[in-house]
Amino acid sequence: MKAFFSARFGIEPTVIARAPGRLEFIGNHLDYNGGPVLGAAIDKYVTVAVAPRSDRKIALVSQSMKEAVELTIDEVAPVTGENAWVNYPLGMLAVMRDAGMVVKHGFDLAVTNDLPMGAGLSSSAAIELATGYALATLFGFKADTKTMAELGRKAENTFVGMPCGILDQGCSAFGKAEHLVFIDCAVNAFSNVPMPAGTHFHVFNTQKKHALIDSYYSTRHKECMEAFAILKQANPALANLAAATEAEVVAARAELGPDRLHRALHVVRETARVNDSVAALKAGDIARVGRNLTASHHSSRDWFGNSCDELDFLVSEVTAMPGVYGARLSGGGFGGAIMALTDGSFTAEAAHKVIADYELKFGHKPTLFHTKTGDGAGVVAK
Repeated sequence: MKAFFSARFGIEPTVIARAPGRLEFIGNHLDYNGGPVLGAAIDKYVTVAVAPRSDRKIALVSQSMKEAVELTIDEVAPVTGENAWVNYPLGMLAVMRDAGMVVKHGFDLAVTNDLPMGAGLSSSAAIELATGYALATLFGFKADTKTMAELGRKAENTFVGMPCGILDQGCSAFGKAEHLVFIDCAVNAFSNVPMPAGTHFHVFNTQKKHALIDSYYSTRHKECMEAFAILKQANPALANLAAATEAEVVAARAELGPDRLHRALHVVRETARVNDSVAALKAGDIARVGRNLTASHHSSRDWFGNSCDELDFLVSEVTAMPGVYGARLSGGGFGGAIMALTDGSFTAEAAHKVIADYELKFGHKPTLFHTKTGDGAGVVAK
């Protein structure tokens, strides 16, 4: 990062921060429905470096883009087109200023990224968190881990325009090697759950891009909010959709209609799977966890409607392989990647057979990403 920053700006960075990508382990689309989720920070990162300027300009560069984006601290607003990537660091700047961070001068900012793009690893949240820690250090802004995660979510909701929950930013912020991150999204409570030794993540990316803002994500969000409103009419004490029982959902099937019924059934059943997976992890029953993962994918496919042929094929293929506990789509869906939870006996040969079978069916190769858990966001140099 130092060499990249110096090559672009001619000076050395003052602060370098990084934040990990994340895997959604289980709890698909539960975060904005107030449910529990399990995620994992991985050992691949987005890194952000900053240095102060003497004027009021902001210059932002990325290793994946040729040209810098320049503006002033007085004209921070969402950007459209090919430079829309800057909305993630700019959004973080905007919400941190709203939270009291004083920005008296401009700065240079550079982003490097070793996360595979479009694979459901949430590089957007990693950019937000890495930017947050870098700017907080540069401008003397104090924020604890939970606050930083919440600011990242606010940046994505209000500045980027993505109606996500806290999962992505929470996992990136609270990650811990050899652990999963458990989030009770009803109250934004975070904790870590140990992972059994010898487990691995194999991520197969379909190479089918899932542009969440422009996809059905917002539609699913709207359907869930409408389902909650209908159920709350029958039960005014209901706090969120994930708190509903399956009996309550089925009783309201006429009012819900088919689509909202299916979304609500996925949410309440997925909530049960997450809670059962936490209990299974604590009991060391990784086979039970694996069954929950595969059941989660089937629910996403059949009830939430956010899978696709490519994702379904990969889950079917990989779960038939020895050494695989379970597999599911990871992330928003509608493309992107699946995550397979495996033991050490899952071989490269088995993975490449999955890739070859996929290529034969769809005409192009998925990419394979083998990873493990990693630590959460923070400053690495100043």
